Amino acid sequence: MKTTFFTGAALACALLFSTACAQAQVTVKDPWVRATVPAAKASGAFMQLQSAQDARLVAVRSSAAGMAEIHQMGMENNMMKMQPVDGVDLPAGKTVELASGGYHIMLMQLKRQLKEGETVPLTLVVQKKDKKLETIELNVAVRPLTYSAAK
Repeated sequence: MKTTFFTGAALACALLFSTACAQAQVTVKDPWVRATVPAAKASGAFMQLQSAQDARLVAVRSSAAGMAEIHQMGMENNMMKMQPVDGVDLPAGKTVELASGGYHIMLMQLKRQLKEGETVPLTLVVQKKDKKLETIELNVAVRPLTYSAAK
C-alpha cells in the first residue's frame, strides 16, 4: 500500500510538474571522491549542485568517514587556506560547483582506504527556503588520485 502511494505520488509529481515537486528538487551532477593511499585519513568529494529554488547545503555525512564537513579553499595573505563553512548557498536555477580550490566536501577520519572503482555512500542535507531539511542519498564513484574533473 505504501509503495503504491509513493509510486503514485512520484508519478503525479513527474507528470504535473507541480510547484511543490519543483521546490524539493536538487540535482547532483558528476559526483566523485578522490581515491586515497592506504594510510590516508582524509579525502575530498566534488560535484555540481543545482536547486530549483533558493536553498542551502548545510551538512554532509558518510559512513565511510568518522567526520564529513563542507570546506572552502581560498587565498588569504598570499597563502592558500582551507576551512570548514556552515553551508553553501544554492541560488535557484544556478549550478554551484564543489571542486578543488573552492567549496568542496572533506571526508575525514576515513575508516578504510578509498580505492578507484568503488563507491562511497554520501548524504547531503539541504535546507530549503522554508527552513525544512531534505536529504539526498548518493553512492559516489571513487576516482583515481590523479583524476581532475573536466572544466
